[in-house]
Amino acid sequence: MDDTDRKLLALMRRNARLSVALLARRLGLARTTVQARIERLERRGVIAGYTIVPGPALSPARLRASVLLRIEPRASARVLPRLETLPQVECVHTTSGRFDLIVELAAGSTEELDRTLDRIGAITGVLGSESLIHLSTRIDRRGRD
Repeated sequence: MDDTDRKLLALMRRNARLSVALLARRLGLARTTVQARIERLERRGVIAGYTIVPGPALSPARLRASVLLRIEPRASARVLPRLETLPQVECVHTTSGRFDLIVELAAGSTEELDRTLDRIGAITGVLGSESLIHLSTRIDRRGRD
């Protein structure tokens, strides 16, 4: 991947709907060159897909939290499928340090969040947790540069 690929990706991160012709103009390249670069980046797995970032009009106000989980050794195979069944679980990361997993939640109310935390705590293999409720978002680069 070279500087041109990085510039192309930066433009696409800001707005994946830009036409290939417009991307080519902004990069000072031929449209066919840009199309070939995009296809190459897709084949190499640099671009894995295209998506939308829902705005506030689509996403109702949601209470968000990160839950730091400690689990029993080798319990991932039992814990992850159970987490996956909870619709409030948006993302799960493995981590190093005192905690084994970071679980990102979104709930419609404090009651729903509380019930979800209780369900997570009751999963066989979960040793303990610490919950961090998100108050406000100051920086969000997901899907962007």
